[in-house]
Amino acid sequence: MSTLRFLRTFLAVAQHGSFSEAAEQVALTQAAVSFQMRSLETDMGRDLFDRSGRLAILNAAGRELIPEARQLLALYDRMRQPPGAPDTLAGSVSVGAIVSCMGTLAKVVSTMKREHPALEIRIFSGKSGELAGKVEAGELDAALVVEAGRPAASTRWTALYEEPLVVLAPACAPGRTVREVLTQSPFLRFDRTQRTGRQIQRTLRRLGVSIDEFLELNAIEQLVALVRQEVGVTLLPLLNGAHWRRAPDLRVLGLPADLGTIARPIGMLERRDPMRQAITGAIRARCAGAFLKQADDTTPLFASAVPAREIAAKR
Repeated sequence: MSTLRFLRTFLAVAQHGSFSEAAEQVALTQAAVSFQMRSLETDMGRDLFDRSGRLAILNAAGRELIPEARQLLALYDRMRQPPGAPDTLAGSVSVGAIVSCMGTLAKVVSTMKREHPALEIRIFSGKSGELAGKVEAGELDAALVVEAGRPAASTRWTALYEEPLVVLAPACAPGRTVREVLTQSPFLRFDRTQRTGRQIQRTLRRLGVSIDEFLELNAIEQLVALVRQEVGVTLLPLLNGAHWRRAPDLRVLGLPADLGTIARPIGMLERRDPMRQAITGAIRARCAGAFLKQADDTTPLFASAVPAREIAAKR
């Protein structure tokens, strides 16, 4: 059984890239992690790391061991399931989420871990492109991300909902139409290096507006906070579960009908790994239900579900 524990620690080292970060993940000291890895190498009969000073980097043998260790641990976790309990989930997965989905994912994971004590789920936050890359590389088993075209053959994409792009402005912002609001106040831009930022840039081009660009940030929540402080206006996806339409200090304007529906698709990207798809599929289904409930409780997700609403400026 000690070898199985060592393999779990080994996968934590492989994922985090260092003994110190892996130690925090598996609740051990760095010295204990180092001891386990030495013992595992002895048991395997080969070195798994290239050690240089205080660094320990996976060598070719170590990298080759990763998929085998995952399969062995997944098989062991399945064997631990009580007989006659087909609905019991057990095993270890790593799931990522963009910031706007993290709260929902955390609640879902918390509930699932209470219901399935043998289930181990680690969650990580990051940018959409980075998370997708980690899923494709096998560093994550799944991630809630923005759709980015055709997925890799090793992964599967499932759309969960869409967030329509809207113009967000302070209640006192001048202008009645979308184009007037965007051109009569400083513009607060979302990071153009990100998928959402590039979609926003394409939408601005289609609107044909000349904006007074004030700043660029990689944080939707911070942009919304600046709009509330009357620093400027912005163009953002209407986040699932956001209460922007109800806020008295904000104006939310749908895009002109002539542009059609412009929205960013959010979904789950999963590795096609039979050993883990039962767990990631269950997480996906729970998240889909939670997102739908949030939509029912707050504001419709699709631009087509609500007529574009122009709110007269308060003077």
